[in-house]
Amino acid sequence: MWISKKRFDAVIKAAKRSFAVSAFNASKITRLTASMATVSQSMDWDLRQSLQIMRARARSLSVNNDYAKKFLQMCKTHVVGPNGFRLQPNVSEVSTNGTMIKDGLANRAITDAFLDWCSQGQCDVTGQHSFFDICNLAIASVARDGETLIRKVYGRGKYGFQLQILDIDRLDILKNQELTNNGMIKMGVETDKYGAPVAYHVLRRHPGDTPYYTMEGSFWERVPAEDMYHLFVAERPEQHRGIPWMHTAILRLQNLGGYEEAAVVAARVGASKMGFFTTPDGDATPLMDTTDDTATPMTEAEPGVFEVLPKGTSFEPFNPDYPHQQFGDFVKASLRGVASGLGVAYNTLSNDLEGVNFSSIRAGVLEERDNWMAIQKWFIENFLNDLYSTWLQYAMLKKAIVMPNGSPLPISKLEKFDNAKWHGRRWQWIDPLKDAEANVLAVNNGFKSRKKVAAESGTDFEETLYELADEEKLIKKLGVSIEQPAAKVAPQQIGTATPAKPGKAPPPDSPEGE
Repeated sequence: MWISKKRFDAVIKAAKRSFAVSAFNASKITRLTASMATVSQSMDWDLRQSLQIMRARARSLSVNNDYAKKFLQMCKTHVVGPNGFRLQPNVSEVSTNGTMIKDGLANRAITDAFLDWCSQGQCDVTGQHSFFDICNLAIASVARDGETLIRKVYGRGKYGFQLQILDIDRLDILKNQELTNNGMIKMGVETDKYGAPVAYHVLRRHPGDTPYYTMEGSFWERVPAEDMYHLFVAERPEQHRGIPWMHTAILRLQNLGGYEEAAVVAARVGASKMGFFTTPDGDATPLMDTTDDTATPMTEAEPGVFEVLPKGTSFEPFNPDYPHQQFGDFVKASLRGVASGLGVAYNTLSNDLEGVNFSSIRAGVLEERDNWMAIQKWFIENFLNDLYSTWLQYAMLKKAIVMPNGSPLPISKLEKFDNAKWHGRRWQWIDPLKDAEANVLAVNNGFKSRKKVAAESGTDFEETLYELADEEKLIKKLGVSIEQPAAKVAPQQIGTATPAKPGKAPPPDSPEGE
């Protein structure tokens, strides 16, 4: 944005009067930096002014822009995954010899009960969503709107606990108030003097459905913070509302969409091969289809048909040279910037695998998957861990978690059973055989443990061992004979092979003796 010289000189004089000359070029006011911000407010203040507009634009793009829609699909696919987050109870007990072992029966009972609660009709107050659906709605809302609200509802359902996912518009940005106890209400979030959330002031009805004046009683319902999950990723300290993840890409996506639309229109115009009829005196009467007052000049042409023009009339073609050769390069450059702002790989967002090789795409995918795993960890720590503890408490109070012998888990041992891990989805590589061989090599040489390999694949090593033991018991019980395939002998590494003595043949099991 350029400003007039008079205005620029006034800004410079004011700056010189107020501030000493800075040693940092980034803080100097010049013609190139005059449009940049010179005052910094708190994040809450900035969001109070901008959040509603950013959210509305992000929602519009997610409906009408292909790349924005693809980004939300990627968030669901890579954070939640096709099978959702997997709960692994980790209940242990003391064995007869004094060591801690897994309580397999309790773990199985908790897992079965939780899977039943996750089904449609059990975990959601409306009965419309499964827990898998709720996780997808939550992560899409955080990515698009910057935040989401999930309310805890007690005493409902078979397990005495359900969830209600709310549109974030219910947390009113216009609700701001200074309280007498040194606390504040900032954009619907009530905080204490330290800034910790105390309660959420939620609109009783969605503001987009019913006018405010038709609501009965107070507009807002005060919900204690312990009864609400308010999920957002904080960018700065003392931040109480979330920012749409695509906020830096909104303008670029909008401009790119407008550019593509203009390019398509120009290409259609260019393909039409249109033109203009001209006459020496500008009179269009000879070109009229009829002689009445409603006649219009000749404006259409049929393929393969040649018209004879009246005397003195000439044709000037209109042939726009479009699309230009730079169209593809411009789109790619724009999408690279969009992908950087969204934190995803360009090739994945744009479905463009042109010019990539195994090494380059692997490097890009590695960084992207690290980002997805970081989001998974944030989701687990801010939502799933507390969710499990709350669900377990109310399910045990309802006596809904039953052991194989028919006895429910005792609420007196809640602390023992409140121990679990969550596993997010993991990904396979293009060539999983090479990765499997690399893991075997790393384990055999002591560079990696089997437990770490299992964790990287999204499974638990101890659970795998129990499954293998159960599998062996079942094979023996049924008398089934399963032949194990011959193991492929990997070449021994340098420093591990048995050296042959001079004049003697190498050992039969060494690479030289094969």
